[in-house]
Amino acid sequence: MKAKLPHVLFAALLALTVAFPAAAQDTKNKKGGTSKGAAKGEITGGLPADARVLKLGDAAPDFKLLGIDGKTHVLADYKSSKLLMVVFLSNHCPYSHASETRLIPLAKEFKSKGLDVVAINPNSPESVRIDELGYSKYNDSYDEMKLYAKEAGFPFPYLYDGDTQATAKAYGCLATPHVFIFDQQRKLRYVGRVDDSRFEDLKSVTSHDARNAVVELLAGKPVTTPTTIVMGCSTKWNSKREDVAKADEKWKAEPVDLEMIDAAGVAKLAKNDSNRLRLVNVWATWCAPCVAEFPALVSLSRRLSNRDYELVTISMDDPKLQPQARKFLENQHAVPSARLKRLLTAEGRTATNFLYTGASSDALVQALDPSWPGPLPHTVLIAPGGKILWRHNGAADAEELKAEVLKHLGAFYTPEEKR
Repeated sequence: MKAKLPHVLFAALLALTVAFPAAAQDTKNKKGGTSKGAAKGEITGGLPADARVLKLGDAAPDFKLLGIDGKTHVLADYKSSKLLMVVFLSNHCPYSHASETRLIPLAKEFKSKGLDVVAINPNSPESVRIDELGYSKYNDSYDEMKLYAKEAGFPFPYLYDGDTQATAKAYGCLATPHVFIFDQQRKLRYVGRVDDSRFEDLKSVTSHDARNAVVELLAGKPVTTPTTIVMGCSTKWNSKREDVAKADEKWKAEPVDLEMIDAAGVAKLAKNDSNRLRLVNVWATWCAPCVAEFPALVSLSRRLSNRDYELVTISMDDPKLQPQARKFLENQHAVPSARLKRLLTAEGRTATNFLYTGASSDALVQALDPSWPGPLPHTVLIAPGGKILWRHNGAADAEELKAEVLKHLGAFYTPEEKR
């Protein structure tokens, strides 16, 4: 199943997008600082006070950045190319993922004609909230850039700027993706988006803006549309680390639910009448592998809190030990997101954590997964309608589980459908 983008989430994401017409004067950013080169009334996307907004005709700022190849890259490394595209991308952003399905073929097609493409990750990994990672297996760290670029098939250098973010500030990177195209004299001739679609499907593109600019420049013509709006995930500046910490504290302060459930209740959960993927994990406080794997389950739940996904836990502790099970859940902060709580309320549910009340486990096995051999922990991934997509007995590998869930959720936005 591909994830559907709810109207509320889409509106929130649009709040992260920014418009960028290049201009010449200074204006105050959201923090009251000044972004050099911005005009009055221009939206600068909350750039830091020491950031710059490049104007058409400006020279390409130099950079000195570590690439995933282990080498240090500078602007002069690309002096022989007719055109240079500097594009800011990230491992985690679905807008970036979608645009890369057009950017990669573009880079390959025009490489022999004189275009060099250099990709830069501007984000501070510590400034990305865990729920912002819901469309990717990877965070924005340097090490995971290597994994992401290999998986995506990047044919161009991928450089890391997440520590100092000096290059992102020099270029005025508002979001990922953000494209800057320079001519042979390294003067800025196009700035903006890759194209006008936020979806993976090529048919959804109606304006191939960056491609058109490359074609015109290589033909010696001026760019017809030299600036376009920038749509994507806002740059994760180092200053956002405090926001991430506050989000973590808010999550930890949420109350934990724990309700009793019998085999009939488990069977109802297994039918999965929702429109979400449902991961059901059966565990116990006395089960060492269960305790060991539990933090990864909660982390994945937080990561996917804006997706069509929910974690359901079923404790096999003695019902008399409900306080003990609840305490464990509290220590693990096993709570649903605010979004999921709203969905549960609309469906007449109040809990995602349960304690099984039956004396025999046979009825539980039949209700949840007849292929379950019995030992704990046991985990099943259930599609809407009740089909088991994946099962695992014993402690699951966190990366394997994440990859399995994302395989079914999808890593791209898809056009909105009525929920």
